[in-house]
Amino acid sequence: MQIITSLPADDSGLPAIAMACHLEALGYDAVGMPDLLIGDGTPGFDPTLVLAAVAAVTSTIKLEFGVLSLPLRPAAWLAAQIQTLQHLSGGRVVLGVGLGGFPGSPFWRAAGGAPRGERGRRADAALELLPRLIRGEPAEMIPGEKVVLAPAAPVPPILIGGNSEAAMRRAVAYGDGWTPSLISPEDLAGKAARLREIAHELGRPVPAISVGGHAFLAGDTAAAVESFVRSLVDVHRMSPEEAASVPVTGSPAQVAERLAAYAAAGADAVGLGLDGGDWPRQAELLAEARALAVGQQG
Repeated sequence: MQIITSLPADDSGLPAIAMACHLEALGYDAVGMPDLLIGDGTPGFDPTLVLAAVAAVTSTIKLEFGVLSLPLRPAAWLAAQIQTLQHLSGGRVVLGVGLGGFPGSPFWRAAGGAPRGERGRRADAALELLPRLIRGEPAEMIPGEKVVLAPAAPVPPILIGGNSEAAMRRAVAYGDGWTPSLISPEDLAGKAARLREIAHELGRPVPAISVGGHAFLAGDTAAAVESFVRSLVDVHRMSPEEAASVPVTGSPAQVAERLAAYAAAGADAVGLGLDGGDWPRQAELLAEARALAVGQQG
């Protein structure tokens, strides 16, 4: 079971690079950076710049986009950024991508993001091109003109985000992994079975599964969890029962049980955003929970 956490998309009292070094010292497998550029005043850093800074001060921890809004970025430009980050980091990039959770937002419109009906088509086109571009192979993106990016770099693992059937099919067709989010272990088990069916239908390998979620491990967790659950009901239209099953909270032993439940449901990795305050302490508690879960599995 690999464990990942995302850096906060604001200053949170500690520079992102210091937080990333803390995660590496705690033995995390990867540090993630969410793509939360909305343009309405919501805090959000550019994920590529943050991970480039993290690459400069770390040596072993993987650098994960969790997940990048693919239809918002030209494929050639993104390929050049990933190529560069692979060289800067010694090949530690994990490229999580999705259709984008904020279509129609001010930043989306200002940056020329694809309309809702075009997001899937644009994402599929980019996923066809990105591996070739990153490897430095010729790619015809304009009729009669080929693009070759150098120096070539290893193509990072590509994880496809989203809980829908379309996202699962996209992960099987183009990805190395599938990244559902805001999902309970019980619901994940059913989705994992369906993922295997899709892979069999398409004659493709079954992608690895990396679950994304939110943890509340320190501070006033009761109030923070209540607010989070309410947002899932109001914004994501979940039922109160479904929403209440999403947040990860409790003691390290209780969190270890939750990680084990995800593993039993088919997850190879769990990535949790740490909400509710005292980020460094929460990172330590999650690392402790992972150690307990690994001990139970052993």
